[in-house]
Amino acid sequence: MSNLATGREEKLKCIIELEKVLNEIQDIDVLLERILTEARNIVRADAGSIYVYEHGILKIRYAQNETQQKRLAPGQKLPFNFFSFKVDEKSMCGYAVLTNSILNVPDVYNIVDMPFGFNKQPDNLTGYRTKAMLTVPLKTATNKILGVLQIINPQTNDNELSYFDDDSVLYIEHFATSAAQALERAHLTRSMILRMVQMAEFRDPKETGAHVNRVSNYAVEIYDHWAFKNNVPFAESEKYRDTLKIAAMLHDVGKVAVSDMILRKPSRLTDEEYKIIQNHTLVGSKLFDDIQSPIDAMSKDVALRHHERWDGLGYPGKINIHTGEPLEVDPNTGKPIGLAGEEIPLAARIVALADVFDALSSKRIYKKPWSETEVLNEIQAQAGMQFDPDLVMSLFEVLPNLRQIQMAWPDD
Repeated sequence: MSNLATGREEKLKCIIELEKVLNEIQDIDVLLERILTEARNIVRADAGSIYVYEHGILKIRYAQNETQQKRLAPGQKLPFNFFSFKVDEKSMCGYAVLTNSILNVPDVYNIVDMPFGFNKQPDNLTGYRTKAMLTVPLKTATNKILGVLQIINPQTNDNELSYFDDDSVLYIEHFATSAAQALERAHLTRSMILRMVQMAEFRDPKETGAHVNRVSNYAVEIYDHWAFKNNVPFAESEKYRDTLKIAAMLHDVGKVAVSDMILRKPSRLTDEEYKIIQNHTLVGSKLFDDIQSPIDAMSKDVALRHHERWDGLGYPGKINIHTGEPLEVDPNTGKPIGLAGEEIPLAARIVALADVFDALSSKRIYKKPWSETEVLNEIQAQAGMQFDPDLVMSLFEVLPNLRQIQMAWPDD
């Protein structure tokens, strides 16, 4: 067997092994980002984007650019604009969806005799030069389109700009098949999670899909920066962020057991009503009593502990989670002693910060949204009191990304 054939065989084996990695990822957004990263690695592509396809609309989910990434400080991510557009033949992504075909364009600045073109504006703004582009529809075995993968500017082993040859197209086509299968499974997981969220929304009008998507995405951004600062190994952080994303979406699912008369009350709650609301942490945690996976364990922690405070003044505190009875009581208040500092699970500390950031930034029955300056001043003031100060520092570091998330999931 020739060296070329052996090289192809080894490359295809690696792609098959990646199938197992993708199938271990449960959250669809984490999966989309990983698909884009691995596709770029397979053909040494400098940049790329990945889109989801729904009801005739393509929505960008992630964009990566190694050249531009190198200009940032360590631990920073490239912020990018979430946007969507109607599928038609005027864009390469739209054309790939409509024709169910792979597009291999050697130079996007010299497209001839095709209905689609290339928008040079991003290149003009950044100084980047997009050249070779491979656009691949992500489709199921029944040819249902789930999204589009677009990778840009492959490089040689000497880091010289190259093009997508026949082997590159073959590798990415194989990989896209596995990626689509993993996406189809992740879609089912996301649908199940959103049904649980919707149950809480029937009670509490703020527990919307937009709210939980913002909070869960904030949580992952904050964690990613924290993990970088704390030198968490990639494999460990990848598994953690995947679990965190789902657990964060379920943080308030226990509100399904709280009367909507209380949750929708536009005026100040009575002490008794506040106690009833606090009980949603216990109810939420009990939904995950039968722990069979890391998601169950983290979801239980987050549901139960996302109202604990760094200074120990939160709730529900040190209680018997089955009966609700205090295990340790503060003699001054008569209330259970709260968990403090690193006694509070990391995931719960992250979600507590992400949840308050979103609550202050959003309109509620009883208040208008705060300005960003007001929100950040309050978050900073509560560092070391309500919030883990290291996580507050990470929130400020990833603020550009949080702003993009706010725009991607606006309230109706």
